[in-house]
Amino acid sequence: MPDILLVVLAVVFVLGVAINIHEFGHFIVAKMFGMRIEAYSFFGLGPRIWGFKRGHTDYRISAIPLGAYVKLYGDEATASLEGGESEGERVPDEELYELRPRWQKFLVMLGGPFMNIVLALAIPFAGALMYGVPAMPDPIVAYVRPGGAAEQAGIKAGDRIVAFDGIENPTWRKIETSSAISPEKPIQAVVERSGERLPITFVPAKAERKGQAFGDVEMSPETGVQEVYARSVMPDSPAIKAGMQDGDKILAVNGATVRNLPNFMNLIRESKGEPVEILVERNGERLTLAATPELSEQGQPRIGVELRGASSSAREPAGLIDSAGFAVNTNYEIIALTGRVFGQLFSGERAVRDAGLAGPVGIVGIIANVVREDGFAGLFAILAVISLNLGIFNLLPIPLLDGGQIVVLGIEKVMSWFGKTLSMAIREKIQIAGLAIILLLMVFVMYLDISRFF
Repeated sequence: MPDILLVVLAVVFVLGVAINIHEFGHFIVAKMFGMRIEAYSFFGLGPRIWGFKRGHTDYRISAIPLGAYVKLYGDEATASLEGGESEGERVPDEELYELRPRWQKFLVMLGGPFMNIVLALAIPFAGALMYGVPAMPDPIVAYVRPGGAAEQAGIKAGDRIVAFDGIENPTWRKIETSSAISPEKPIQAVVERSGERLPITFVPAKAERKGQAFGDVEMSPETGVQEVYARSVMPDSPAIKAGMQDGDKILAVNGATVRNLPNFMNLIRESKGEPVEILVERNGERLTLAATPELSEQGQPRIGVELRGASSSAREPAGLIDSAGFAVNTNYEIIALTGRVFGQLFSGERAVRDAGLAGPVGIVGIIANVVREDGFAGLFAILAVISLNLGIFNLLPIPLLDGGQIVVLGIEKVMSWFGKTLSMAIREKIQIAGLAIILLLMVFVMYLDISRFF
């Protein structure tokens, strides 16, 4: 399949599912309350291009490819975005959205974000049930990159990290995620070495991936027994001169069995630039390759090969309760990290450019990279993240979004205590103001997306 077609299908799948599950939430709640639905545009805003009618509802594709919508009879606040005002058909009062109690309107507005969050939970839950949950390595350091952040902090191979960024007995994932959002920011930690606890100050190195800045721990955990493969042998490197090929399984170095990725790196490091014999397996045949590591600028031996690991213990079987806990923890971690990043923005600790905000261009780029590297199976993880963010974003009190409409319902309730109502003209102005805010946000994040290319 041509690369561009693969990317287009991936983008349509991820954004189409995330947006439509949101609109389906509004649709199904309105249906449950017996409200009449005039139109369900499952692709696009504005005037109708094509569709079909079932009952009173017109299922359609609309002209402006910027999302989807559900249009209820009696709800004209966003009519300009939904293909015009309702037709003149006489609709029974009990089926009109506008005449329903506010608590029912509130639940209709909540239905969209709720379904997004359900999808974000369902994907890791189903994945955990089918494939198990990722095995979490203990916070024991197996490899420290020479001259890197961990070595500068005084961390050594064999150390156990017992406290990190205020968290006692952290998992390795907690260490990595806390570091990722704190590039070049000091983090207090405690390591255990030979039965003694040593306080250290760890400063994650600033790295960049796809234009996004993040903190790199520059160390690896002990992962247990793990098969090691040559993912990519670099041109004109000691490895390729020795005859190593992409896909070779690395078994031993100088007779010492390779236990995992960090162990292999340590064995090469211990060679101190002297020739080494590397035992590999290729197509069922074992070969001994002689390589002489080259010294890097820091004086560290390298053979020029990118590695990947494979381990049968990478995932552990999980039942219903463990899978549900994994799904909740995964989504909570995303929300918590996002909250910390925004906290750093408002406190001035992080520049807006480094906040990881992505607009349409950035999202398409992320989806394209995922589908190229991991295929369509890899899209489910990014779909869960986008769905969660879409659900949370729509709860913000911005007019035109669900959260803004919920706020308007609250204002109307307060006004009703004084015998006042909110006129349609004012409501339309509120929606237009909300549209302006959203368009400004889109222009801003698109500017960030494009600026990363330069």
